[in-house]
Amino acid sequence: VQLQAFGGGLVQAGGSLRLSCVASGRTFRDWDMAWFRQAPGKEREFAAAIRWSGGTTVYADSVKGRFTISRDGPKNIIYLQMNSLKPDDTAVYYCATTPRVAYSALEALSSYDYWGQGTLVTVSS
Repeated sequence: VQLQAFGGGLVQAGGSLRLSCVASGRTFRDWDMAWFRQAPGKEREFAAAIRWSGGTTVYADSVKGRFTISRDGPKNIIYLQMNSLKPDDTAVYYCATTPRVAYSALEALSSYDYWGQGTLVTVSS
């Protein structure tokens, strides 16, 4: 399994970015996908997750209402649309995947077996 994330960059506060993560190496129909982020000097934290089959989503409170996770099944791509960005959103964003886990485990970093390389998002004030 390989994950490749891209789409990061520099954006002003209030702006938008869309991150993409291309997944390859197997069929992901019964897997779960997520975005985590790690700000400078802080631990990696959950942002959003989606079930590949069915499309159920879950969001961290800090991004709820501003970020949207989605998937393109035929292309094996997941997206993170980020709107109303704030300086606190500055971080390296990682996509991750794992075989289907319990809904309650979707937000746990330890639930995910495969990680992409990360893409840097910088939000200026």
